[in-house]
Amino acid sequence: MYNVIDYGAVGDGTTNDTGAIQAAIDACARAGGGRVVLPGGHVFRAGTVTLRSHVDFHVEHGATLAGSPDFEDYTVRFGGVVLNDGNTQWGEEPTTVLLNAENAENIAVTGAGTIDGAGRHFVLSDNGYIYTMDQRRPFTVYFRDCRNVTFRDVSIVDGAVWTLRLSLCDDVLIHGIRIHNDLKTPNSDAIDLDCCRRVRISDCDIVAGDDAICLKTCLEHTGTVTDRVPVCEDVTVTGCTITTTSSALILGVEAQTPIRNVVFSSCVIRQSARGLAVRLGEGGDIENVLFSDIVVETRFFHEGWWGRGEPIAIMAVPWRDRCGTIRNVRVRNVLCRSENGVLVYAQQPGTIKGLVLDGVRVEIDRWSRWEGGHADLRPRRAEDFPKMPTDGFHLENVEDVQLRDCEVVWAARPEDGRHALYAENCSGLTNRDFRGEAAHPERGQEPVVLT
Repeated sequence: MYNVIDYGAVGDGTTNDTGAIQAAIDACARAGGGRVVLPGGHVFRAGTVTLRSHVDFHVEHGATLAGSPDFEDYTVRFGGVVLNDGNTQWGEEPTTVLLNAENAENIAVTGAGTIDGAGRHFVLSDNGYIYTMDQRRPFTVYFRDCRNVTFRDVSIVDGAVWTLRLSLCDDVLIHGIRIHNDLKTPNSDAIDLDCCRRVRISDCDIVAGDDAICLKTCLEHTGTVTDRVPVCEDVTVTGCTITTTSSALILGVEAQTPIRNVVFSSCVIRQSARGLAVRLGEGGDIENVLFSDIVVETRFFHEGWWGRGEPIAIMAVPWRDRCGTIRNVRVRNVLCRSENGVLVYAQQPGTIKGLVLDGVRVEIDRWSRWEGGHADLRPRRAEDFPKMPTDGFHLENVEDVQLRDCEVVWAARPEDGRHALYAENCSGLTNRDFRGEAAHPERGQEPVVLT
């Protein structure tokens, strides 16, 4: 065991302990591996700390690794990505990282202590519902091209930007962790899996400003990787409780290469702007995705956050040039209470196919002060918020869709409410045992409209 205090760490919350923590990690790695301990009862302020192969970074109960408020303490930096006419460019403002690893194997972050991402130190202004942030804010955890990675029991708080980001990592276990971020912090995603394979996420409690658990294939840092195709595949998520100002469980928007073979199950989602989301905007394909046994609550919120209260949103809308296809998505045994209905929308026919919605109950209610009657199709070049009445299930330009034992209940009947099921240009649609009436049958609205 390598106690960071034995290497000169003070742990008083004000002294910069980066060098001492790094010295303990390096000594442990040189000896062939072991456990580096941040003992309880201390707050260890630090900038960038890099984890090495075969090291278990153990934060004891009552210990905190606290991200420094000083940008100069973060020594691993990435150029900011700027999108210009569909091209990726590197901006002048760097993004930094607190807990870093690259090309490491057999690494772990464990213990019942806390990792503080220091997001509050990088707030420039409070705009009421969302902060404006210093773009130099750090990733709390960013591991790249690592193998056999474990996160267990630790609490991560106040992430400044993508809190736990893994890129090109294989064989990952994330179990029993807590991520509690400020709900006003933009881009403070909880867990981002970027081109990762064989990942198991279980029994986590998440409160996140922006997406909670997001699968991506960004390709930002894959230039040196030649041993495999950078895809995201073979991922399971189960037993998590989630609150977010954007999407709770999402695949995309960034998907330049395939995302496939993904299972989400036994989760509870509360107070979110969007629940279950497959959002394709780039050239990669998304396929073989299962959502099952999930409770979802979604509501309208400020337009600074993506999502318009959809409990389930499956969308294929080009972001810049084109998008691939969404194939073979199954949604089963999902209970929804929401301010909007289920949205399945393809801008072009043929980009969403092979969808099954089985045992999905949608109870539409209204309790927030925000206006309904619009969709949120961001990001895209056309209008972001086109008018769209509230249907229980709204399907457009989708192929091979099966609805089985689905139900719509109107707890409230908003002015923008319309049909229980609306399907436009949907080939191969089958509908079995669907239940639900129109929001306003007195206006002559039909419960089911197929066009």
